[in-house]
This record gives sequence, structure tokens and C-alpha cells, in this order.
Amino acid sequence: MSKQTYRVCFCCRRRFRLASAEAPAEIKSLFDSYSENGTISVDNLHRFLVEVQKQENATVEDAEAILNSLHEPKHLNIFHRSGLNLEQFFKYLFGDINPPIDPRRRVHHDMHDPLSHYYIYTGHNSYLTGNQLSSDCSDVPIIKALQNGVRVIELDIWPNSTKDDVDVLHGRTLTTPVQLIKCLRSIKEHAFSASEYPVVITLEDHLPQHLQAKVAEMINETFGDTLFVPGSDGLKEFPSPEALKRKVMISTKPPKEYLEAKDLSGEQNEVKEGKQSAEAGPWGREISINKSRTNDEDDLNEEEAHEDDDDDEVDRKSQQIAVPEYKRLIAIHAGKGKGGLDDWLRLDPNKVRRLSLSELELEKAAVTHAKEIISFTQRNLLRVYPKGIRFDSSNYNPLIGWMHGAQMVALNMQGYGRSLWVMRGMFRANGGCGYVRKPDILLKTGNEIFDPKAKLPVKTTLKVGIAGVPADTLMKKTRTLEDNWIPNWNEHFEFPLTVPELALLRIEVHEYDMSDKDDFGGQTCLPASELREGIRAVPLHNQKGEPYRSVKLLMRFQFI
Repeated sequence: MSKQTYRVCFCCRRRFRLASAEAPAEIKSLFDSYSENGTISVDNLHRFLVEVQKQENATVEDAEAILNSLHEPKHLNIFHRSGLNLEQFFKYLFGDINPPIDPRRRVHHDMHDPLSHYYIYTGHNSYLTGNQLSSDCSDVPIIKALQNGVRVIELDIWPNSTKDDVDVLHGRTLTTPVQLIKCLRSIKEHAFSASEYPVVITLEDHLPQHLQAKVAEMINETFGDTLFVPGSDGLKEFPSPEALKRKVMISTKPPKEYLEAKDLSGEQNEVKEGKQSAEAGPWGREISINKSRTNDEDDLNEEEAHEDDDDDEVDRKSQQIAVPEYKRLIAIHAGKGKGGLDDWLRLDPNKVRRLSLSELELEKAAVTHAKEIISFTQRNLLRVYPKGIRFDSSNYNPLIGWMHGAQMVALNMQGYGRSLWVMRGMFRANGGCGYVRKPDILLKTGNEIFDPKAKLPVKTTLKVGIAGVPADTLMKKTRTLEDNWIPNWNEHFEFPLTVPELALLRIEVHEYDMSDKDDFGGQTCLPASELREGIRAVPLHNQKGEPYRSVKLLMRFQFI
């Protein structure tokens, strides 16, 4: 074993052992089982794909394709065309052609059910480039979100400084505005770059009547036939994602027929200082399903702007008539209404709508109205958004919303952290199209309505933390290997799953150093329902979710 010295910060020296990647004992044993005279033939490789990799539909041609992919001219001096030697077999297992999710598996969920039967990849304040108080507003994060598969874009629309045009900005903060028309044009250009399934634009409307009319004109001219416009009676049931392919939908509160004047002169326009982050450390604290809330957090939540309250936040002249051309464009009506939870969650057999709750409102509601929330989300849409004190654009645990049927769990996409890793893992499912069908258990009605806290029977066990419904939430940790660039843990874990459709396998790698804080090494999050059994090369990503060029873990997955 050779050794090499390098400098760290030009002030000290540290010595690592350099080791070449070598197939672990388990891989050598498998190779011996399928090889003859030191080589795995095409037929034996095909048998390996079926028996170990559980690719029941694999063909001899698939095995030949693997051989051919490794028989490039640069490999001719070390590999044999007749089959795989140990080194080549290990290269296949650790290669890009052996990922944990089948890259050829595109959209495979049934996409013909109502929109309310799907989780939808949703962003919060999609126009912000950074924090919620002073960052720039731009169409760039909107474009990036759409390119990553996000399907719900949120825009806060306000009058510009001269009251003759419309800007997008986070109101009553120091964020610099961007023109609405620029955002709309960017959405049109990039809406279907990653997915053909519908894009929803949620508008937080702070406009007077004449600018609502201008917005209606902008939207019509920008999207044309791409815009989904419901009939005059509204929607009694949401259309399916399949029926809405390559369509754009507008969601906001419908303007009232008559709006009373409101004096905002006494309204508090300052955002009080509070806890600026709910995520500790460079990538966020460990996410949790059951979190207790302190009184100060609850008090601060009372000061949040309730995004769907019927009280409008714009000073308008009394008795204004609603703009019909603007109202006509609203495909998904939003509104919370007066009263409490019972009124918010009331079902209307003649129409469907969208309700928005803050993360804290949802957590409180889940304690007393869990089944009512799930019943509501079987026909209607529920959007969950971050609490108002997340000034640094941190996030909450999205699994709480998903387990209660919330379709639009909105996260800040500007930063990074464990919550975003989980979100990205969730929407890697179903071909990354931005729509994931809910588990059937969340669509049962009557006495069979799902109770997230109930103890359920185990459906399957994943042998390989897992994050999902509380019964499926479990973290396990490997033993520590110090100062080893090519770690080999050789450990096995088992995770019993009660709702495998909601289970996510989240993997983190940290460098342990007794003299310093653990350093981040890489992460990924994978939907358990999409994992391919067998031995797979799992690519790791950095904190921002960007893939490393050649950093992988070799893992074996089994459902037993």
C-alpha cells in the first residue's frame, strides 16, 4: 500500500493511504458463482440479471448490450469479448448503466384520475433568488424549477411603483421586483421542457380592478390555446393530468362581485424579527414527523398572512365590480373563507376548490381533523406553505402534508437541505413527470378513511434512513470507518414498510473525524416503490442536489 503526502491550507500535513477500488468479498463470491474459467459468459450474465438483479424480463440481448458497452476500443487491452472478467463485472455493477431506478421506466402511473388524486411538485415564492426579505425577484429560479420538473409556480402580483403595470415581488419586504410579463413568457417557454403534464400558476393577487384586467390580457396573449379555461359554471370535478397535457392552469381567489373599501393605514407592514431558520447546520437538521411547537412559534404564526383569507389586502374603492375576463381565467378557485377548520374543510358536491394552510396550521389541524383533511383532499386540492418566519427560505418536512393527502406541498426551492432532498426523491418517481399518484389507502372513503396514526400491517420489508408515514420512519447508521477514501461497510439493514408508496430511502454519507465536526460527503433520496432489486450503483449528490461526477455507493436492495 503506497502513501502520498499533500498539504492542507499550507499549514499542516496529513497522510492518507491510497487504495485502488477492489471488488468486495460478496462481489467476488457472486462472480465465482456465475463464472467459468474466470469469465462470465453472455448466457450466465443473463442468468445473473434474472436471478440476482430480479430483472425478470431481461433478455440475452440485454446481457450482450452490457458486454458491448464495456468493450469500447480503449478497453480491448484488458477485457475479453467472450465475457466478463472480475474487473469488468465490478465495473458493470458500479457503472452508470446499473442505477437503482430504471432509466427506461417513464411515466407508468395511471394518469386518468382527477387531479386531486396526485401529489404535484410545488414551489413556494418561485420567483425569489434567495431569502424572503431582501433577495432579487427574477424569472431565473422559475425557469430552473420548471427544468427540474416543478409543476406549480407561485407568483405574488402587485402594482408597480407608477400603478400602471404589474410586478412580481414579495410584498412589504425589500425584495426587488420583476415584471409579471417576463415571468409569464418564461413559463410559456419552459413549461413543458421536463414534463408534458399541466403547469399550475398560483397567483397571490394584490391588484386593483384595472390591473386585474391587464393581467387577464397578459395571460390570454401569452398562453393562448395552451391555457385551460373552465366553463362558466366552474369545475364540479378536476380533470385528469392526462386530459390536461401541455395545458397551463390559473389558480387564485376569484374576485368578489362587490368589494368593500378597506383602510390599511393601521396595518402592520413590518416583519417582526424572529427565528430566522428552522434548519440548523449547513444542510438542515434532521427532519421529523412529530415535532412539538413552542408558544413563541405559535404566537409568531398568528402574525402570518393567511394566503387564502377572504379579506383582501389591497385598498380598493368601494363597490368595484369584479373583472369578468379575469374571473373567467381562474381554473382552480382558491379560498379559505370565514370560520374555523370545519368550515374550511366543508365538502361541496357541486364544485371543487383549493385550500391553503401554513405548515403550522396543518400540524394543528392534523391533531383534531386528520380524517376530515384526507376526505377533503380526495376531491379538492390542499396546498401547504412554509410558515412566515422562514426568512432564510428554509423548509419543513413535506411528508406531513403528503400523508394527509395534500397535493401541493410547497417548498422554497432557493436553498438546500434535507427537506428539499426528500422532495426531490419523492418526485423522481413516475418518470420524474412532476405528478405522483397517491396510494390507494388515501383514496378510501367512509369508514375506511386512512388514519395516519393507526398501526398498519407490514406490506413488505426493504432489506438494505427510510422516511415516510410514522410507522415507516426509521434511521439507521453504519459503523464508522476513519480516514478511508474507499469505505466498505458490509452491513445490512431491514426496514418494514406499511405504506411502501410513501416510503423514501434517504442516504447520507459523512466523513467522521474525531478532531473535527463530521464533514458532509454526499446524499441521495430514492422512492422505495421505484427501487430495482439487486446490486445497484447509487449516485450521490452534493448539498444542492447536484450529482457528483463519479461518487457512488454499491448497494443491494431486496424486498422480502
